[in-house]
Amino acid sequence: MRIFRHFHQADGCPLALAIGNFDGMHLGHQAMMDKLIGTAQSQGLKAAVMTFEPHPREFFTPGNAPTRLSSLREKLELFAEAGVEYAYVCHFNRRFAEVSAEDFMQRILRQAMNVKAVLVGEDFRFGAGRRGAQADFVSAGFRIISLPDVVLDQRRVSSTAVREALAQGDLGRAEKLLGRPYTISGKVVHGDKVGRTWGYPTANIHMLHDRPPLFGVYAVKLEGLAESPLPGVASLGVRPTVKQGGKPTLEVHLFDFQQDIYGKHVRVHFLHKIRDEMKFADIETLKTWIASDAQKAREYFKYAT
Repeated sequence: MRIFRHFHQADGCPLALAIGNFDGMHLGHQAMMDKLIGTAQSQGLKAAVMTFEPHPREFFTPGNAPTRLSSLREKLELFAEAGVEYAYVCHFNRRFAEVSAEDFMQRILRQAMNVKAVLVGEDFRFGAGRRGAQADFVSAGFRIISLPDVVLDQRRVSSTAVREALAQGDLGRAEKLLGRPYTISGKVVHGDKVGRTWGYPTANIHMLHDRPPLFGVYAVKLEGLAESPLPGVASLGVRPTVKQGGKPTLEVHLFDFQQDIYGKHVRVHFLHKIRDEMKFADIETLKTWIASDAQKAREYFKYAT
């Protein structure tokens, strides 16, 4: 997959283009990717995606923006896995926010990118002031493909629904909405190395955003170190017992694993919630709970099917 950070007529090839934020790449997004690939193949087009960084709501209302389900890198990895050939990462800033719907269609999509077919969700709006609608694409001569909402258990599949499930600790519901376990990926970086002195060395995963959609202690599997993901227990939180005012930190203790993995890019699969994050009276109490968390995670993997 080729990645562009500017609008470019990729090799002069006409495009089928899906537009959206695609946060989390849930079942609804995956349905759009399937339709995109099918449309491109049937019409002799290249399958392309346009997404926005930062999320428009992070630009307009940073204090009220939703938590991120996926970083840009994670989205790009999922696009590639879906079969997308070109990914356009649109830097969402004041200048872009002021582009009119007409300019977006004619100057960007038609002239710069050679887009022939546009795929969007039912409620898609675009252009300055969100004045553009699907009918404008039709009037401008584009083939517009509007995908209906995907419904699961009589409820619309959405990024908001995934966030709610994760916040409630309902990883099973989140997995259904995503079609896979929820994951966070990042590079293993150096931490304060306190865990190893307690007999529980951890891999500290660098997260690009400070507002993860879930907190607590989980049974997890870590992908990226072996042929198959490795089991372990993870803590995601601000570590209130050992630090005041800390930023969210993701730490993973792998069972029966001793290798040096600093600098590795890994993906953490969240499979089962053990408990919420807690502040303990002292370090000895914390160590007792860590041992209990690890045992509960081992039991989960022992009986999980």
